[in-house]
Amino acid sequence: MSEPLSNPNSHAITDDPLPGATPESRQRLNDVVSLMREMSTHTDPNELVKAYGRRMRTLWHGDGILSMSRRELSYPHFRITRWSGWGDSQPDPWRERDKLPLLKGGLLADLLYAGEARIINDLAIDPGDPAAPYLQNVRSINVVPHFDSGHALNMVIQFSREGAFDAERFPELVWLSNLFGRGVNNMVLSRRLRDAYDEIDRELKVVGDIQQSLLPRELPELRTLELATYYQTSRRAGGDYFDFFRLPDDRLGILLADVSGHGTPAAVLMAVLHALAHQFPGAPEPASRVLTYINEQLCTRYTDGGTFVTAIYGVYDDKTREFRFASAGHNPPLLIRKSGGGVDLLRGTGLPLGIVPDTDFGDDAVTLAPGDQLVLYTDGITETRGVSGPAMFGEDGLAAAARRGTGSPAEVLGQVLDELATFSGGAAQVDDRTLILARAK
Repeated sequence: MSEPLSNPNSHAITDDPLPGATPESRQRLNDVVSLMREMSTHTDPNELVKAYGRRMRTLWHGDGILSMSRRELSYPHFRITRWSGWGDSQPDPWRERDKLPLLKGGLLADLLYAGEARIINDLAIDPGDPAAPYLQNVRSINVVPHFDSGHALNMVIQFSREGAFDAERFPELVWLSNLFGRGVNNMVLSRRLRDAYDEIDRELKVVGDIQQSLLPRELPELRTLELATYYQTSRRAGGDYFDFFRLPDDRLGILLADVSGHGTPAAVLMAVLHALAHQFPGAPEPASRVLTYINEQLCTRYTDGGTFVTAIYGVYDDKTREFRFASAGHNPPLLIRKSGGGVDLLRGTGLPLGIVPDTDFGDDAVTLAPGDQLVLYTDGITETRGVSGPAMFGEDGLAAAARRGTGSPAEVLGQVLDELATFSGGAAQVDDRTLILARAK
C-alpha cells in the first residue's frame, strides 16, 4: 500500500502515477516497486537472493533459476551456487562453499567462461553433460552474466520447461540482474567487513582484559600517604600503565607511563614495559637507574619503529614523606600544597624512553607536608578539549579541580573527573587517561 502524499494539494502531483500507461505497464510498475520495497528490508545476502529469485520467477514467467560461479577457478571448472531444485535448503554460497557442487566442462562451463548474454530456445542437452541433472526437460534458458572488474565471474540462468523467453525484454533483465548482483556483492562485502570488525573487537577485548590484569589489583596502604587511581583506555586496549612496587624500609615505588600511539600496538608495548619493570635486577631503585635500565632495553629490542614511552618513576618514603623521582619526558606531576594553596610543577629533564640509548635521568626530590596532594597523570587528562572551543583542560584545570575537591582522595579524584566531563561536554575521549592522586597525612 502506498504512503499518503506529504502535500496532496501540490499542483505538480496528480492522482495518476503513470499517465497514459497501459494496464500492463501499471502492473509492472507496481510489481517492480513491490520488489524494491521487499529487497530493502533484507540485511542477509543469502535471504536477499532467495527473495529476489522468487520474485523474478513471477515477473519473468520462468520455472526456475540456476546460478554459477567461477571465482578462484580456471576453465573448465565452476560451482553451482544456487538452483531452484534445492528448494528452501539453498546453501549460503558465501559461508558454505564446501556444500556447493564443483563441476567441470560441458554447456554451463562454455556459457560461463564465454561471458555472453543470450537466450537459447529449443534447448537440447546431452544426457552426459554435467548440466543435464539441473536442466532436465528444460526447453528455454536466458543466460545473464554478472560482471566483476570486467569479467563474467558469475552467471544466472533462468529456465522454462514450456515457453520461450521474450527477447525484447531480455536487455532489461540483463541490466537489472547485474545491478542487483552488484548490490548483493556490496552487501556481502559489508557483512565480511562487519564480521572482521567483530573479530577484531573480540581480540581487542581479550587484549584489554590481559592489560587490565597487569595493573595493580589493590592499592597499597601506607601510614603517611593515601592513594586513589583512575585508568581508562580510549579503546579496548591502550598504552597507559601504572604500577606500585613495595620496597624495603617502608618505601613504595610509583610508576606511571604512557606509550605513544593507541590501541593494540600501544598495549603490546605497555605489556613489554610491565615485564621490564618487574624484571629489574634487584630492588627497583633509585628512580633514575630504573628508567635507565628500561630505556636501554627498549632501545635495544623494541622501539626501532619510532615508538617511545614517557614515564615518571618515584620512590616515596613512608617515614620521611620524601618523594624522590626521575622523569622521562612525562607530564610534570602537580604538587598542591595545603598551606597557601600553591601548585608546583615537578619537571624532570630526561628524554622519553626508547629514543636514545645511554640517556641520563637525573633524580629530584620533594617532601610532602600533611595535607599536600601529589597528582600524577597522563596527557589524556590535560589534553582533553573543551566543548566550546579548542582550549584544553591543561595542568591549570587539573590543579584547580583537585584543589577544589573535598573528602578522601578517591572522592577528590571523582570530583576532578566530573569537572573534566563537564569541561569536555561528555565527548568521547580520544586518548587514554590515567590519574593517580596521593595525599600526605
